[in-house]
Amino acid sequence: MTIAPPRAGASFHRSHRLRRTAALRRLVRETRLDPSAWVLPVFVDARASEVTPIASLPGHARWPIARVAEMAERAAAAGLGGLLLFGLPDEKNDGRAAADPLGPVPAALRTIRSRVPDLALIADVCLCEYTTHGHCGIVRDDGAIDNDATLPLLADAAIAYAAAGADVVAPSDMMDGRVGAIRGALDLAGHVETAILSYAAKFASAFYGPFREAAECAPLFGDRAAYQMDPPNAREAMIEIAADITEGADMVMVKPAGPYLDVIGAARARYDVPLAAYQVSGEYAALHAAADRGWIDLRRAALESLTAIARAGADVTITYFALEAAEWLRR
Repeated sequence: MTIAPPRAGASFHRSHRLRRTAALRRLVRETRLDPSAWVLPVFVDARASEVTPIASLPGHARWPIARVAEMAERAAAAGLGGLLLFGLPDEKNDGRAAADPLGPVPAALRTIRSRVPDLALIADVCLCEYTTHGHCGIVRDDGAIDNDATLPLLADAAIAYAAAGADVVAPSDMMDGRVGAIRGALDLAGHVETAILSYAAKFASAFYGPFREAAECAPLFGDRAAYQMDPPNAREAMIEIAADITEGADMVMVKPAGPYLDVIGAARARYDVPLAAYQVSGEYAALHAAADRGWIDLRRAALESLTAIARAGADVTITYFALEAAEWLRR
């Protein structure tokens, strides 16, 4: 049977007209990627004298304090929005080392600030890298996390990072009340201009494995399900975000990003503060592993994943792809 061509003025919409060429597709693109909205995670190792590659995070390494500014200079040259700093100390203890003013994060902040003054510097605030047991808070004798006893240690760490030059401190521990404790402590210490980016909806995810290798912070016993969010709970995430905003968070985060695009979208629809999303280590490693096997095109898949995060509503994306993706966009 022969189908007659559509008549002029036919009722269907010809969407293909604006997809016909690459130039037209660029012109009408709804979501645009911008490296200035990307933040690169960086691991600073107080024990390291050389840059040490991280096997599960291809292209990433633990940086010695003396050389971490090199990474900051690369990030600034690529037009990235900032860095998110994690520290590995000389020695782990009960977590109090997180607040050491001579520790890896404060030392890195001072070094970077002196050489790259215009890059936004964010310091992760948590105890897991600094505790012998790998948990994010003080552990009681019964093995449970002591939420309230942990808060002063987090506040002390935030003060140390602010004093060393952090623009933003980012509590990732998921203790209840930590944003209020940190905000009050910062203000009392005279750091009223230091902003807080709260990991407000951080889920107990299976996608954190490579990070825990990189930061040497896997729990020695149990897991973090008692204080990080249960993955099935999206409505609860809105409660967590609202609580952190009320306590003084200037920005909020959803972590991980890719498996929780619905949570990002719901948060964007409900709250007007800047919204960040963390494309975590497992997401990055999975794409690299698939590309290494020839199953996907890494560039296309990575940029598509970053587009999805931005399309869902994230204003800021923390991603291990930041430097690679910035280079891809320049080509």
